[in-house]
Amino acid sequence: MRIFKAVFFLVLVFAAFSVHAQTSADLKRQREALTQQLEQLNREYQETASNKKTTLKQLNLLKQQINIREQKISNINSEVRNLDNQISESNHSVRNLQSQLDQLKKEYAAMVLFTYRNQSAYNKLMFIFASKDFNQAYKRLKYLQQIGTYRERQANYIQETQTELHVKINELDKNKKEKNNLLVDQEKEKKTLGDEKNAQVQVVADLSKHEGLLKQQQQDIQKKIAKKNKEIAATIRREIEEARRKAEEEARAAARAAAAAAAKAKAENREVATPKVRTINKNSSNSEVLNATPEAAKLSSDFLDNRGSLPWPVANGSVKQGFGIYYDETRIKNESLGWDIKTNAGASVRAVFQGEVSNVKDVSGTYLVVIKHGEYFTAYSNLKSVTVRAGQKVTTKQVIGTVATDSSTGDAIVSFSLYKGTNPVNPKIWLAPN
Repeated sequence: MRIFKAVFFLVLVFAAFSVHAQTSADLKRQREALTQQLEQLNREYQETASNKKTTLKQLNLLKQQINIREQKISNINSEVRNLDNQISESNHSVRNLQSQLDQLKKEYAAMVLFTYRNQSAYNKLMFIFASKDFNQAYKRLKYLQQIGTYRERQANYIQETQTELHVKINELDKNKKEKNNLLVDQEKEKKTLGDEKNAQVQVVADLSKHEGLLKQQQQDIQKKIAKKNKEIAATIRREIEEARRKAEEEARAAARAAAAAAAKAKAENREVATPKVRTINKNSSNSEVLNATPEAAKLSSDFLDNRGSLPWPVANGSVKQGFGIYYDETRIKNESLGWDIKTNAGASVRAVFQGEVSNVKDVSGTYLVVIKHGEYFTAYSNLKSVTVRAGQKVTTKQVIGTVATDSSTGDAIVSFSLYKGTNPVNPKIWLAPN
């Protein structure tokens, strides 16, 4: 029973270490990905800094670097905590294994002593012949045989426990070294973070000298965003009004057909079943209107079923501005109704799901494309060129255009928004992890 408990304990310890190992691997991959992003941002920052002219792009790159570096430091903290747990469990395992090893050695020593005292063949024979009957003699013979087998098994247990103890001690040493390396890396990242924050203060100070120009740039950006959002809202309203008009016409046509059928049945003196007509009126919700047809309802259902797994509108990209309230460089409060995704210059922009193009419009020099997916809408703006037209059916990942590049910053950014009816929703819960 004692050995069974020991084996059961080892199984639990191994399972716990497996979970931690998996978590450690995930954290390490995340840290490596953050390091790659930081290296890319640093290269871009060095390119802009070499121009010897403070620009808004420098400030944006510094903000991104600071944000990602803080994520990396947080990631390292998680790794260190994880290693602390593993070290604590390793210490506990080592103590338990050492205790089990000591106990096994004591039991083995007692067994060896017993065997030594009774090692002569004469003693063994006397032990057997002293039996009361044949049955007891047989049991004593089997007992002597079992002692030999048990001693051999105990020796194997001791060897296995020693091996396991050696493995755990090696794991413990490895985890301690890895923790020390992480702490050194963490200190370097904290120092670099401090340098970047100081550089950010300097860049802001330089930009403040041109505050008027900076505010004008921000105002122009906000005007373009407001114009884009207004056009998206207008497109969705038109789609709702058109869907309502069609649904009302279909309901009236169905009612007329039902009335005609009823009149004909009455004239022929027979009964007719009154069909159930789905009515759309001014009190119907936007969801009811947009899902009035079976095709639209199915498309909405399919879109919803893919929540969390929709492809990104670009093959490669990172979120520069997320969904919700934020403050720009001039400390003006703004609200983002979608994601600004930074990608490669000239990258193809693609539909995240099948649907029908509702609108293609030039907004402040770049194109906006709105696609309808039942009661859901996706909008793609800041496109240099488009390959679709209004009314066209599109499929998932179909290219609809190419991203435009900002001449002043050199950034290629596509703005992506997702709406349920007239309500904007956070793309984060809809798009697949990148």
